[in-house]
Amino acid sequence: MTQSPDLIGYRPNAGAVLFNHAGEVWIGRRADTPPPWQWQFPQGGIDPGETPDHAALRELYEETGIPADKVEPLGGIDDWLTYDFPPEVRDHHRHAKRGHVGQKQRWFAFRLLGQDTDFDLEVHGEVEFDAWRWETLAAVPPLIIPWKRHVYEVLAREFAKFAG
Repeated sequence: MTQSPDLIGYRPNAGAVLFNHAGEVWIGRRADTPPPWQWQFPQGGIDPGETPDHAALRELYEETGIPADKVEPLGGIDDWLTYDFPPEVRDHHRHAKRGHVGQKQRWFAFRLLGQDTDFDLEVHGEVEFDAWRWETLAAVPPLIIPWKRHVYEVLAREFAKFAG
């Protein structure tokens, strides 16, 4: 597969938007981020040889404790969504230090088949989130750090069909 020249330099990443049966989405509060923009969906890098949908399921498990057999796939966005690391982040963000200008992301929506008691934020050892809550999809973009917010606005539009 040939990469579009405008995506070279972006770290491949996959994300998961998890819906409950009421149509709300799971958001986690990042353990390493100060207020006010601490919230986000599970996301992370795509390992070599890994498909984006598998990476999204792996990240969902690592960050929430929810395994693939406790979710139902709803759909995804076929295009890469990108964001750039802003100048104030580039000096200390670990991926920017590795030469990445930002991240290119593939996003997938899932429905939780399990219960709230199935969540375990410490399952992987490395705690990404220190708290979580259910939220309406439309209410999520304003909670997101400004330089990633445009991605979440696309997610809110594209995945609104799964909220109802």
